[in-house]
Order: sequence, then C-alpha cells, then structure tokens
Amino acid sequence: MDHNMKSRPGGHPGGQPGSHGHPGGHGHPGDHGHPGGHPSRFGQAYDGTPPWDIGRPQSAIVELEEAGKIKGTVLDAGCGTGENALYLAGRGHEVLGIDGVDRAIEKARQKAAERGVAAHFEVVDAVDLSNIGRTFDTVIDVGLFHSFDDEQRLLWTKSLATVLAPGGRYFVVTFSDRVQFSGGPRRIRKGEFADTFKVGFRVVSVDESHLDSNRAMREVPAWLATIERTHGEA
Repeated sequence: MDHNMKSRPGGHPGGQPGSHGHPGGHGHPGDHGHPGGHPSRFGQAYDGTPPWDIGRPQSAIVELEEAGKIKGTVLDAGCGTGENALYLAGRGHEVLGIDGVDRAIEKARQKAAERGVAAHFEVVDAVDLSNIGRTFDTVIDVGLFHSFDDEQRLLWTKSLATVLAPGGRYFVVTFSDRVQFSGGPRRIRKGEFADTFKVGFRVVSVDESHLDSNRAMREVPAWLATIERTHGEA
C-alpha cells in the first residue's frame, strides 16, 4: 500500500481508499467491510449502504457531545457519508470531515447541501494530514484506528500530531477484543492505546462502548478511548 500519495487535481490531497477507515469502517457478521482492505472493494461498499452507514450519528459521539466533551473545531477522520460531522456541525462546531473514498465524500457533501448544514468534506489521506495546514481542538475517529496495521499506526500517530492542537483531544471508537464473531477489522486490546500513543500524547481513559450497525448485530462491542495531545513531536 503506497502512502506517498500526491495531491489530486483540485488541490485535495489524494488518498487511496484502502488507506483509510470510515465511520464505523467496521465489519459485521455476514458483511466484514475492512477499511484496510482492497481500495476497489471498499469503495464499492458505497454503491449501496455499508454496515457502518446507519443514517444518523453514532451514539458514542452523541453522548460525548451532550456531555460537553467535544470542544471547538472538529476533524472527523474517516467520516464516510458524514453523519457524525453533520451532527456536530448542527450543534455549532466548525467541522471538516475527511475520507479516502470519493463516493463517500460525494454523499456527505450532498447531505450537507440538502440539510443546509455548514460542514466541509474533503478526500484526504488519513496517514498524511499535514497538507490540511491547520490544527483542530478535537479529532473524532469512528472505525479508523482499527483498520491500521502496525506500520500504519506509526504513520497515523505522526499524522494526527500535525492536526491536533496541544491540549486537544482525540476520541476514538474502535472494535474491541470483546467482539466474538470472526472476520472484520482487527480487534484492539485495551492496553494497545497506551502502547501506541506513548510520545506526544496522553491516554486519558479507555472505556467500554459500542459501534452502531445497520446489520443484525445492532451494537458491536467497542472501546472509546480519550487521548490528549501533549507538547512535543509524536
């Protein structure tokens, strides 16, 4: 998988879909959509309705917002068709949603126009966010982190450090090792967050949560990790 991608015409950083997760990016019994899989296969998921595209924001994001934990400007990394980003924009946040699948971004932009919501969406390589050229107070990730292999995780932490302001928080909702069915993205152990975010970040908490799905298993066991950006390079 090539992570040294060039900008696409129109100035948007190019992203190979297989390099990115999507909200939810999570597989489910009978339909194991893996964000780290083949780009064409994953992009084709948006010809229909992927299991993670539930037509509303993920409940974990709603709960964070209602608790006042999502602050200021927001980057939705792996935004898919934009439900989480649109929800937060409707709550008054300035939001940029990014994804590696053109079709997902097209759908997100269409939703924003139809609903009159001022969220912005771009096709961007999640492991090279430096081209965005700005920082955010909050980064949300629903189903992106669990799509990365070990090498991509290192790229992700460095990429994340370029867009999350010091003191800002990264909220990640990801498959947990409590998932029982086979297939789908890698399962994440609770301790993996501390192992991954050792430099330039501080793990504030890791709590049990779930990912909402439109398949038979409506709630998939997940971790909700809260990670704070500290000073210094990652």
